[in-house]
Amino acid sequence: MGDRQASFEELTAEGAAVPTEGWDFSWFEGRATEERPSWRYAESLAGRLARAGAALDVQTGGGEVLDFALGRAAPAAPARVAATEGWPPNAAKATGLLGPRGVTVVAVPEDAPLPFPDAAFDLVSSRHPVRPQWAEIVRVLRPGGTYFAQHVGPNSVFELVEFFLGPQPEAVRGARDPGRERAAAAAAGLEVVELRAERLRVEFHDIAAVVHFLRKVVWMVPGFTVAAYEPRLRALHERIRADGPFVAHSTRHLFDARKSDR
Repeated sequence: MGDRQASFEELTAEGAAVPTEGWDFSWFEGRATEERPSWRYAESLAGRLARAGAALDVQTGGGEVLDFALGRAAPAAPARVAATEGWPPNAAKATGLLGPRGVTVVAVPEDAPLPFPDAAFDLVSSRHPVRPQWAEIVRVLRPGGTYFAQHVGPNSVFELVEFFLGPQPEAVRGARDPGRERAAAAAAGLEVVELRAERLRVEFHDIAAVVHFLRKVVWMVPGFTVAAYEPRLRALHERIRADGPFVAHSTRHLFDARKSDR
């Protein structure tokens, strides 16, 4: 647990020093909390993997979620599993973690075409893709194949974003809308079998957790550094000291979509 009596300088230095590779959030234990969606994505993914012959995980991060799901799916894991990742430090981490499981990790920019042939997979998954490439997802899925993913929803943790950046325009606030994503998926050729959305409570218990979070989730406050945002960080530090945890809300939605078998 973080030291609530540590100075602003000590806490911001600590948050700035923690490595940001991968999607392991264990450092936040005792310093920040986030409710988890009721559908338990990683465990649900394990069930899908156990029924798949060939699977692709897109934008896998450091591979932690896929590694967990494959472990749960064993010994019925797919015969062929591949993953993509665009950020080189994460790609390297995913290769080290997933390689022993026989997973092929391909370093490819998140907006580039998927480097796989048509109809190569019967399951494509992704946890928190930046922008789903619907046409590419459909292309690499076999007829009757499934896209199963957890997406970040609109206005996620925007209480924190707007504390640093001020009120955001509606075009920014409405990004990642699940209804728009449903329409885009359908236009690309997917039948959305299920789409569930939840709003979840997030608490930041010290300013070190805020610093590490904004360094790790870089699209929240673009160009974030401690030096650039020192006045707002200091104000938030004093607010947390006086009033307790800073409360925000994340949004998540679960996609279960199917490619036509025709």
